[in-house]
Amino acid sequence: MKFFLMYLMNLASGTSANPQAAPMPMIMTPVGSWNTMMMGTAFVVDTQQSGPRGGDKLYSPNWFMASAQHSVGENAAFQITGMFSLEPATVTGERYPLLFQTGETAYGKPLIDAQHPHNLVMELGVHYTRALGDDTLIDIYVAPVGDPALGPVAFPHRASAAELPQAPISHHWQDSTHIADDVITAGISHRKFRVEASGFHGAEPGENRWIIQQGALDSYSARLWWVPSDNWAAQVSAGRLTKPEALEAGDQVRATASVSYSKDGWSSSAIWGRNHDTATQHNLNSYLAESVYKFRKKNFVTGRIELVDKDELIVPGIYRIGAYTFGYTRDVDLFEHVETGIGANFTAYSLPGSIKPVYGDHPVGANVFLRLRLRRGV
Repeated sequence: MKFFLMYLMNLASGTSANPQAAPMPMIMTPVGSWNTMMMGTAFVVDTQQSGPRGGDKLYSPNWFMASAQHSVGENAAFQITGMFSLEPATVTGERYPLLFQTGETAYGKPLIDAQHPHNLVMELGVHYTRALGDDTLIDIYVAPVGDPALGPVAFPHRASAAELPQAPISHHWQDSTHIADDVITAGISHRKFRVEASGFHGAEPGENRWIIQQGALDSYSARLWWVPSDNWAAQVSAGRLTKPEALEAGDQVRATASVSYSKDGWSSSAIWGRNHDTATQHNLNSYLAESVYKFRKKNFVTGRIELVDKDELIVPGIYRIGAYTFGYTRDVDLFEHVETGIGANFTAYSLPGSIKPVYGDHPVGANVFLRLRLRRGV
């Protein structure tokens, strides 16, 4: 397959990509002169969070993506992508419990210790790419809803996070722009390097998760990728988000860096993200390391470690929170085109003593889940 077609096929969301060696469960079907792909994952999760700020809930994070790809002459191709989620219905009350999570709103109030659902339309875009010689290509991505050139692969699509249904508490420091409105990205790739720039609407999605929203092209970002081999992918990026939070006055200046590795059933990522708030002048850092390892065909062990500086918790101030997650999933063969797994994970937290009267001395979280993922027939 021509390299510019492989480039389109390897995309995760927007113009981001896992290492080429990462597993990519999908169903591919030619339809006339078109190549179509379908991917999707759904979890059914029972979560239990301890302490005075904890909660419990049965909910389902999920997403489904379909794309169609067509050649344009000998050296170019375009791809139409749609990504959708039923979380507006399967995550009731506009949230699920997640200790120390912050970002966005529900019922006109900021979400604290809870994660918001994704929108019905997570991505809707057109991608055009053209080869300039044997190892250079240019591409343009236009999306009413999409993922600009800022941050690593977003957690729902990141290979190293494939067996973790809950969002990272560092999400709004690293990859929260993966559902942005009115995205335009242009990029050029040459051998191991790729540079790209985006304009987009910087506000986080509104509380009506069922509609496509629009806004001014008021934010911008740039990203540099280095892909030295099929097993590695690294990026650095920066951008300015105009008034991303509905109830906060300032803009955000975000910088991120990440490196991901995949080989023989093992996928890992290390991510740094930093937000500078122009209203408060706070500089807040986040650090994440996560990994999933598949062994004996049907077993997955996974882990995630996070350190995040939070200034939006129920107690005013800036606090460094640690989250330490370990989990296991076991595949069970039930359907030909669905990879079904049963799993659980456990999270322990570290927190400053000054907020322990509010959160408890040793808050923890636990999730038990069923995972369903589209795959090729076996």
